[in-house]
Amino acid sequence: MNTTHAGNPATQTQLEIGGRTLKVETGHVAQQASGAVTVRMGDTMLLVTAVMSSTPREGIDFFPLTCDYEEKLYAAGKIPGGFIRREGRPSEQAILNSRLIDRPIRPLFPKDFRNDVQVVATVLSVDQDADPATMAINGASLALSISSIPFQGPIGAVRIGMLDDQLVVGPPVNKMEESKLDLVVAGTRDAIIMVEAGAKEVPEETIVEALRLAHREIVRICEMQEAFAREVGKPKVAVPESPKDPEVDAAIDRFLAERLDQALFNPNKALRESALDDLKKETLAELGPQFADRLPYLAKSFEAKVKQRVRNKILDEGLRPDGRKTTEIRPITCEVGILPRTHGSALFTRGQTQALSIVTLGSIGDKQKLDGLGLEEFKRFMHHYNFPPFSVGEARPLRSPGRREIGHGALAERALLPVVPTEEEFPYTIRLVTEILSSNGSTSMASVCGSSLAMMDAGVPIKGQVAGIAMGLITGDGKVAVLSDIQGVEDALGDMDFKVAGTRQGVTAMQMDMKIKGISIDTMAGAIQQAKEGRFFIMDKMDAALSQPRSAMSQYAPRMITVQIHPDKIREVIGPGGKMIRKIIEDSGVTSIDIEDDGRVVIGSVNGESAAKAEQLIRDLTGEVEVGKNYRGKVVRIMPFGAFVQIMPNQDGLVHISQLAEERVERVEDAVNVGDEIDVKVTEVDRQGRVNLSRKAVLQEAKGITNGDWVVTDRDRGGPRREGGGSGGGYRPGGDRGPRRDFDRAGQRGNDRNR
Repeated sequence: MNTTHAGNPATQTQLEIGGRTLKVETGHVAQQASGAVTVRMGDTMLLVTAVMSSTPREGIDFFPLTCDYEEKLYAAGKIPGGFIRREGRPSEQAILNSRLIDRPIRPLFPKDFRNDVQVVATVLSVDQDADPATMAINGASLALSISSIPFQGPIGAVRIGMLDDQLVVGPPVNKMEESKLDLVVAGTRDAIIMVEAGAKEVPEETIVEALRLAHREIVRICEMQEAFAREVGKPKVAVPESPKDPEVDAAIDRFLAERLDQALFNPNKALRESALDDLKKETLAELGPQFADRLPYLAKSFEAKVKQRVRNKILDEGLRPDGRKTTEIRPITCEVGILPRTHGSALFTRGQTQALSIVTLGSIGDKQKLDGLGLEEFKRFMHHYNFPPFSVGEARPLRSPGRREIGHGALAERALLPVVPTEEEFPYTIRLVTEILSSNGSTSMASVCGSSLAMMDAGVPIKGQVAGIAMGLITGDGKVAVLSDIQGVEDALGDMDFKVAGTRQGVTAMQMDMKIKGISIDTMAGAIQQAKEGRFFIMDKMDAALSQPRSAMSQYAPRMITVQIHPDKIREVIGPGGKMIRKIIEDSGVTSIDIEDDGRVVIGSVNGESAAKAEQLIRDLTGEVEVGKNYRGKVVRIMPFGAFVQIMPNQDGLVHISQLAEERVERVEDAVNVGDEIDVKVTEVDRQGRVNLSRKAVLQEAKGITNGDWVVTDRDRGGPRREGGGSGGGYRPGGDRGPRRDFDRAGQRGNDRNR
């Protein structure tokens, strides 16, 4: 459908996805971009642009693609926090969404394409119902497809949820907290290219069913994009292929014939890389003079021969560079409790990949505050991943975490979250940090394994052990080989990086990226089953080290005590300007007190006595006075008609002169004085919350006189009156009494009222 906006022609199309309409428009805004579309579903709206540089970069051997997902807080009606009140560095979710855009489109560009391409998805409006992440992926594919950029798409993307045990296409964002599955799938008409998933121990069979459902929707989305591109698309720029040089290739083959396998097939990464470097130098030195005018191609041909030899050895002989078979997993060792002062720690080693995971337990107040467009405002479980240069034998400056580190940390966090106890079960903020000490493939899955063990070592009552494994894929000449537990060289030279994490009950996280133009669902289903077998093997090794959470936490971990109070009492615990809560912390010696809106008070302390003292102070502040219960209180004020006794903080009651002693008392001062501590019984709490006390009842109880309910009545002001039977004296409400005159705590006479 064609429409006109402000004098500019605009082309629109739309498609129903998951019961809602995705609307696409181009030609109205951002017309200087190579390709630009707005995508809208409900009130969520994004502008996605794609721009290509006019000339290719010289001297690089990679495709310079940049993808950015820009969260504008105005989209959700928010003003950014911080001093400058404008968007700063991207949020973690924005970085993860940038990766979601990059990963499925990157394989779909010509191999020799070297022009800079930048894709920017800007969130302009968000309604917390439609999913902006999948809209951004589809928008990126559309912007690229209608541009002159040589994109070999289109691709479609869809999110699959699982609500009430039913798979749902495009579930509302505000329902995802209830979903057992959060699966994002991107692909072409023919294959799946990218998968990102979090799950609550979902069986593998259900995952495969969800993938099939997702791909059916992807085909529809691709058909819509193809029709749109035919209507408004520009001709694609031609990208010439790099010329081949058969003479150089033949010379390389001859020279490497007896040498390549000796250098390449070695289980030690460092020795293998050193041998390959030496062989490359030897090759260039030997053949360089002969092909002096073709040295760049000579080096490129060497790399191609290495890659082809690795792939052929796997496809033809089923043997990998370190000698393993396709389903074989590297040797594993697991160690726990290796750091003396941390709250929990574990060292997970698999081959030459080594991950040190550390747990820190904090108070609920240590939650992370999120400043983004999502519904979630705070996060109490965090996993952070660090990849220092020494882990791969390099010397380079240390910098803040990059997109890769953030992505790996988030993947491990997603894998572990389903087994983390709720805040009610375990009132702690949990921070995990994984330090990669040595890397030779699959460090993110090593992080999952190490972190699961570290939480058990810390005494976190997780629901089960979580393990992860990375799977690879080699294809060629109609052959397919799926590899379990890939190492670095297989990741670099293979066609797929597919990570699966989970418990013995099911999958908790998945992530798949392709270097080719996709994978069939049947091949992926086989990889998922092979990953399950590998995951169980790894969990057996982990269970041998520590199979259950420790019953006792580290002596250095804070102890958390939860006290439930009525929400109306929260202000009494906090006090004016936080004065009371600061006093409780100071008087008791605890480290923290956090109060939730529902009245949960979480006390944090490394000392049990301090926590108990704080708990008692809070209970004294917020406890309800119980009729019939005895209290020990302090006389705080004396009036002619009785004494006011403080029985709880901020709570006192009146002991009428007739209730101060068993015998008649002429003057209050004859029985008690200000500052005296006496035992009293609560005899009544009236409708206005005023408390009547009796010392006389306590004295009589001490003598075994327990019959009767004690209250102070209007007739009692002149002396005791007994109503009802029983051996003990008592004052009951009711009868033919006249009006009662009440007094507030200041001793002022109140209004008469009928009992």
